[in-house]
Amino acid sequence: MKKVISLFALIGLFAFGMNSVSFAEEVDSTTMATEAAMEDTNMAAAPAVVEEPVKAVEEAPAKKTVGVIQQVKQYFIDGGPAFMSLVFLVFLLGLALSIERIIYLNMSTTNNHKLLAEIDEAMQSGGVDAAKEVCRNTRGPVASIFYQGLDRADEGVEAVEKSVINYGSVQAGLLEKNLSWISLFIATAPMLGFLGTVIGIIQVFDIIEVTGQTEPVQIAGAMKVALNTTLAGLVAAIVLQIFYNYIVSKIDGIVNDMEDASISLVDMVIKNNK
Repeated sequence: MKKVISLFALIGLFAFGMNSVSFAEEVDSTTMATEAAMEDTNMAAAPAVVEEPVKAVEEAPAKKTVGVIQQVKQYFIDGGPAFMSLVFLVFLLGLALSIERIIYLNMSTTNNHKLLAEIDEAMQSGGVDAAKEVCRNTRGPVASIFYQGLDRADEGVEAVEKSVINYGSVQAGLLEKNLSWISLFIATAPMLGFLGTVIGIIQVFDIIEVTGQTEPVQIAGAMKVALNTTLAGLVAAIVLQIFYNYIVSKIDGIVNDMEDASISLVDMVIKNNK
């Protein structure tokens, strides 16, 4: 009887052990399957996380580069067509007069040493009339002054000097023609810009008074529009001032050459009258 009980006890222990082992194996297999599934899920989800920034980068809109002309147009529109048109008109008028003066002064520049040599040679070969013909065929204020001086050569050296001085003043006035208008446009351009800015600031305060809104974004935008006229006026004045200074320096150089050449002409007349 004891042997039978012991046999059943051993069979029970053996069966319990086998169940424990199988349960442990099932638990291990279930855990491994769960971990594998989680790894698969992570691996499947990982590319989506990586692909999103790439897709966002690919779909990001490219920045548009604005050209200088487009930016100038935008400033013109923001500043208000009324005052910006006035500033632009003043700038165009001043620029046109400046270009006209530069062309005139460049055409008035001559080689005075070469002209004096030709006049001296003509006076020695054909007299005063031949020298006057050389001056008549040469462009520029210096040749005109020489012609007026040689035209009084038969009246004496003093008459030649007086004629050269008087007609030299006339030619200097022709060289300085329209300079007063250019200087007026230089002063007017920034004044119009400041006037537009003042009117724009007044309009900003009117908007604040009516609406009662004092948000910095709105005020900054309105002030930016108001200051565009001042920017345009200052740019126009700076450009015209550069042209003006070049024209003045060019006139000074031509006048100095005229005075130097006139002295040489008087000496030449004195030499040929001996």
